[in-house]
Amino acid sequence: MAPRRASTPSKACPCRDGAAVIDRLAAGLLRGAEWLLALALLVMLGMVFGNVVLRYGFDSGITVSEELSRVLFVWVTFLGAVAVMHRGGHLGFDLLMRALPPAGRRVTRILACLVMLLCCGVFLWGAWVQTAMNMSNAAPITGLPLGYAYAAAVVGAAGMGLVVIRDLLRAIAGHEPPPQHDGAEPGA
Repeated sequence: MAPRRASTPSKACPCRDGAAVIDRLAAGLLRGAEWLLALALLVMLGMVFGNVVLRYGFDSGITVSEELSRVLFVWVTFLGAVAVMHRGGHLGFDLLMRALPPAGRRVTRILACLVMLLCCGVFLWGAWVQTAMNMSNAAPITGLPLGYAYAAAVVGAAGMGLVVIRDLLRAIAGHEPPPQHDGAEPGA
């Protein structure tokens, strides 16, 4: 049996491992969210189209289609916001960042991430309170709790918070932001 070598302590920032774990988690969750987005859009399209055909062609309709489409639209909005944030597609102002030296860019990114994390926390807390309050209120046609629609904001705030934590760990570790993959300017 070969003798074990003493491991040398790594000088790498522990944030790199945390960012890698969150990267994998975020990528998996994003794939799931994108599939849910596609499914929700398909269901909305089918319900609205079916309702139009039934209404104008047969003088009837799907009574729950408008209500369910509205709830699905709320979910599409919040899941889409998380997906866009993951790709860095939200509107941003980076004129100051580009003018700063690398150390200044890093400090500014860390401060911006902390402010965004605070905003996500406030948003999550408010969405959670609204969801809890509306779980006992039923929608008029389907009878579903209205809290289901507000739960989209909880998921959106948590998802955006996860993306911000990933970016914060990357900034602390000294990584530059990932390049835009679609050829567009950041925030465009």
